[in-house]
Amino acid sequence: MNSYFPRIRHRGRRHGYVKLWSGETPRFPRELLARDVIRIAFYLPHDHPEIAAGVSHAVESYMRAVGQGPRTINHSFTNDDEGDTLTEERWRSIRRLLLPERPFRFIEELSEATVYRLEKRGYATLLILDGGFSSSNGYELYYRARLPRRIPAPNSVSLLTATLPTEYLVRHGPSRVRELALEMASQLRFATGHAGLALHLYWSLRASDSALRAQLLRYPGLDLRPAWLYAHWMGSRVDGIHWLNFLAQPVLGQLGGAAALRARLRSPETTVHALDEERVVVSLGEGPEAGDLSAGQTLPAYRELARVLEPWLEPLPPEDTGPEEPPLYSRLNLNEDEARRWWRRFLD
Repeated sequence: MNSYFPRIRHRGRRHGYVKLWSGETPRFPRELLARDVIRIAFYLPHDHPEIAAGVSHAVESYMRAVGQGPRTINHSFTNDDEGDTLTEERWRSIRRLLLPERPFRFIEELSEATVYRLEKRGYATLLILDGGFSSSNGYELYYRARLPRRIPAPNSVSLLTATLPTEYLVRHGPSRVRELALEMASQLRFATGHAGLALHLYWSLRASDSALRAQLLRYPGLDLRPAWLYAHWMGSRVDGIHWLNFLAQPVLGQLGGAAALRARLRSPETTVHALDEERVVVSLGEGPEAGDLSAGQTLPAYRELARVLEPWLEPLPPEDTGPEEPPLYSRLNLNEDEARRWWRRFLD
């Protein structure tokens, strides 16, 4: 383990087996199924036309920081297409996609068949930038714009997330990652957001992965929320406690503003920096920390902020299971007790 975080690289079988026509014993391909990353996320309670400029700026900021190429970002998916390599023509298409102009403003203006298709897919605009098919290099940008309704669906938000491999943090240092997160945030109309250590799952864990689950639950500073897949219903809730915590309205106003929030946080590791009159970022130390419950590293600064933000923290999402089956939470397949303990790890 280095000074910031544990290294998590979990390999296993993702797809069945490969049948060899030669008659040899089938071989089971092993792929990278999970890894530690730095995750930057913003929850935007607006339709795409209202946030297009900020999203475009964030995308360009991320690409300037990581670069384009086979070892970083080299591929894209947009809306319903099948994905393609990033070329100049592809970039022109992406930039057009991110413009605010749309042939309609609200889906109620469209035909019933078109509304049905949009509601079925669940978003108005989708952009994924990554390393290509089967890439697990840790670089990814994901943007999903909510469906534009005259009366927005309760708690629906547009979502912008980006990940960096932890090797990027080691190579460039936490100050570079912080600068990137702040630059991406600078023109975004977010309600909340964060940057910090996270688990990136490329495939659901299996029952036999109990050792990995136990390892993950040791580190309170490692965000497991991406595995829950409920981010587009965040509303104005706060998605837990992280190294960098972005707060805007209405939560910041309900806390009494930046000065009142700063007065409630006593940890010497914590700083509250106002981005403007409506937005702040709360930093918990110079760099992200994973902690380690088995070594008594409970991350006191994280716990202090959790107690302050408890009324606004998102609840543990329910899981739908059969009537005779106990619930298993998320793609991690945690049982209810494990999920609840992790969800409240900074509060109990």
